[in-house]
Amino acid sequence: MTMDQPTPKNPKSHSDAKLVGMLTLILLATAGLASAQTPGKAPSLSMAAVPLTTAQRAQATMVDLNFRVPPGYHINSNTPKSEFLIATALKMDLPTDIILGKIEYPAGEDASFPFSPDEKLSVYSGDFTIAVAVHPLHSVVPGKYVMHGVLRYQACDNAACYPPKTLPVSFEVKVVKEPPAHHANPAQSPHVHN
Repeated sequence: MTMDQPTPKNPKSHSDAKLVGMLTLILLATAGLASAQTPGKAPSLSMAAVPLTTAQRAQATMVDLNFRVPPGYHINSNTPKSEFLIATALKMDLPTDIILGKIEYPAGEDASFPFSPDEKLSVYSGDFTIAVAVHPLHSVVPGKYVMHGVLRYQACDNAACYPPKTLPVSFEVKVVKEPPAHHANPAQSPHVHN
């Protein structure tokens, strides 16, 4: 008993399937090259120590997180130019009553590499900074709090990309009371005093 394979009715869908198959093979081959180049160990990013940041309650405070990519490597930016590339992304898990505001990623640098000389990729290399807005709510008890998170990234060299990794991120914030509200003096009496 044999089953007939259906033939594609649309030649475009057949070519799309071939393209997807070829891309899958290229990705698998690249992953194989990467693991052959460095047995099991992808390059690691480092993070500079963050000085203690003072944040007022009920106000957002920006905190700069400084990272370094090892020489000879790059990582995809937060906005890579291909859906197949893994974006660099920061995920934070903050204490109760401290909320995360905007995360500001730097613009990537457009660069081309020997493995794809005609294509520009958006990457970070060397030192780069991600700024995070930390916003303690009015209900937070003043004191020191540790912020935890991870930076997910994929490192590459001029020949291949390595499996994605995560870097633990932590920094301390000292929450202080907001300044007292300024009350205007009541209007003075217009009477002339003698």
